[in-house]
Amino acid sequence: MADPLEHYRNKRDFTRTREPRGARSRRSTALRFVVQKHAAVGCTTTPLPELDGTLKSWAVPKGPSLDPARRRMSVHVEDHPLEYGSFEGEIPAGEYGASHVIVRTRASGYRRRPPATAIGRASSSSNCGARSSPVDGPSCG
Repeated sequence: MADPLEHYRNKRDFTRTREPRGARSRRSTALRFVVQKHAAVGCTTTPLPELDGTLKSWAVPKGPSLDPARRRMSVHVEDHPLEYGSFEGEIPAGEYGASHVIVRTRASGYRRRPPATAIGRASSSSNCGARSSPVDGPSCG
């Protein structure tokens, strides 16, 4: 199997950015979920759910809506290393995603299904429990 972080690493110059390079990915039963905000292209909210040893990254350019009837576009981008879930700081100008990154929310939980069957089945009966906490901090801009 190819390295799931190859695309992530190819987009970054780790001699210029403090972003984590990422250790070998590993699966766990205690899953993490992180929401970050950054201003790479406007003010962007990025949910990062853990699955199969990486954080799956989704850009939500207009941010999430509290109204379930309103749809928001999300774009899947490259997978990120698990260590990215605690990354905050400046991505330098000229680097991919250049902006200030902050963590807005962290959550952890557990899964009772194998990853392949869990995708696309999030609902109130998903056999999943989670603990989350918002992280105080400034918003973009």
